[in-house]
Amino acid sequence: MDLSALQQILSALPGARIACVGDLMVDRFVYGDVTRVSPEAPIPVLARKRELVMLGAVGNVARNAAALGGEVCLVGMIGGDAEGVEALRLIKAEVGVEGFVVTDAGRPTTLKTRFVSGGQQLLRVDMETSGPASGDVEQRLIRTVRDVARDVGVVLLSDYGKGVVTAGVIEACRASGAVMIVDSKARSFARYGQVDIVKPNAAELAHATDMPTSTDIEIEAALIHALTLCEAKAILVTRAAKGISLAVRGEAVRHFPGVPREVFDASGAGDTTLAALGLALAAKVEIADAIAFAMLASGVAVGKAGTAVVTPEEMIEASISAHMAPAEAKIVTPQRMADEIARWRAKGLKVGFTNGCFDILHKGHVAYLTQARAWCDRLIVGVNSDRSVRELKGEGRPVNDLEGRAVVLAGLGSVDLVAPFDEDTPMKLIEAARPDVLIKGADYAESEVVGGDFVKSYGGEVRLAQIVDGYSTTAAIARMQEKA
Repeated sequence: MDLSALQQILSALPGARIACVGDLMVDRFVYGDVTRVSPEAPIPVLARKRELVMLGAVGNVARNAAALGGEVCLVGMIGGDAEGVEALRLIKAEVGVEGFVVTDAGRPTTLKTRFVSGGQQLLRVDMETSGPASGDVEQRLIRTVRDVARDVGVVLLSDYGKGVVTAGVIEACRASGAVMIVDSKARSFARYGQVDIVKPNAAELAHATDMPTSTDIEIEAALIHALTLCEAKAILVTRAAKGISLAVRGEAVRHFPGVPREVFDASGAGDTTLAALGLALAAKVEIADAIAFAMLASGVAVGKAGTAVVTPEEMIEASISAHMAPAEAKIVTPQRMADEIARWRAKGLKVGFTNGCFDILHKGHVAYLTQARAWCDRLIVGVNSDRSVRELKGEGRPVNDLEGRAVVLAGLGSVDLVAPFDEDTPMKLIEAARPDVLIKGADYAESEVVGGDFVKSYGGEVRLAQIVDGYSTTAAIARMQEKA
């Protein structure tokens, strides 16, 4: 999606009202390191480092819609337990989300606990009751839906099969007259009746139709068959990196190709897609543009840890990066550097940092950076601004401006990020990055390395890379002047 179209959609979202109805969960992520196997059984031992707790399922849909600027009514169900109290606290903390939660004291709040190390889930533990709400609990849900859905443009129904989405709740949603989109985990789509869109993923579509869904041709056949099995006006299937395919009754199936992205954590990506799609449609965005918007949002979400929300600022940055050359996309602000480092660390990756002017890139620089990269999993290069180069090297320097130097550095395979800085030293960048290893050339003593004491204070290390003799920018400039 180009930046102009994106900005137009984002400007239309504030004030758009939607209702998010469905199964409410609490997602808990326990992160740590695995360094040994238990002596009691052949299982890994996770040394816990931190935890994240957030709303999941319909709660994640609601928080994503609110983060994009929507006004959200959230209808769900909790149990009369500590997890239910936690869910209410999390809802209250979400700006733009108004909670309308029904309590069923006879069941637990759905809780999913994931144990993660090195960016990989080791185990998931679920606490839940999947039986449908009934009696007074169901009636309270129905009344709540009727009350909150009267003045919304879109109803998003998240059906995870945990009890909220009963026939009565479905009918109450349809009776609102709003555009209705269902995110279904159900075997049959027929139970939803004449809704506007059913949104399964490829695996869920395969499950509902007993048909393969790997290729475009297979997807088309499965979508056409799915429409014969239900009354939905359209079926939209999400296909991860392959994009989205849409089947509308009486129309040819349309495919919207995705853009390959680094997937850090796919948890909640479908919720993000649903939120962005629904909010865009509530703002009267055309379906094709709404789909492109949803795919961009989902692409940002999978690059973040846990069931994360996506902000307009992140979507703008993603749109700009998508239209950059690969090298240009590596050039980052301090904030984006910090965000990338957080993702790397969550994967258990070792972060290195070095810095310099890198005015005329030569063989010595390439060898130096290659050696630096060998000491870490990801290498950040801080590069001096033109002003700070002049302060260090004198008038006439740099030969190449900051943009040129940064792009050339970013084009090297050994360099993962380039972070420009205007200060006389890179100390602020080092403090923001907190690298595991700080690298400088062996022409420095370890005691002379800026930031060395800081890095060692939290257990990091300082390493000195060998310098290739006979190569320097100053010498290269001198040779050029002699020849002139």
